[in-house]
Amino acid sequence: QVQLVESGGDLVQAGGSLRLSCAASGSIFSIPAMGWYRQAPEKERELVAVISSGGTTEYADAVKGRFTISRDNAKNTVSLQMNTLKSEDTAVYFCYADVRFSYSGLTSHYWGQGTQVTVSS
Repeated sequence: QVQLVESGGDLVQAGGSLRLSCAASGSIFSIPAMGWYRQAPEKERELVAVISSGGTTEYADAVKGRFTISRDNAKNTVSLQMNTLKSEDTAVYFCYADVRFSYSGLTSHYWGQGTQVTVSS
């Protein structure tokens, strides 16, 4: 089994910054992709950013230029630096990981429990 533990959510004023972190633990061979989704009240969960094990990144248009995703492959961690936060960034942020348990195995998708980010205007 794999556990993803997030941290860093908080209440912050518009224009401020936060850093979210997520650590994956378990019998992991590799994690081809890790990233973050978010879900605002009464809205669908949406992709925020994703990073491959090779460092390739992808961002939602709404956060490009403000958020930066990074990861430490040796520690199985992923972070999201969020700058110039806006009220519309308010949401529960979920870490996810596509985990492989062996060299030739398929990947399985895991989610963290979520961390609340609230941006006050």
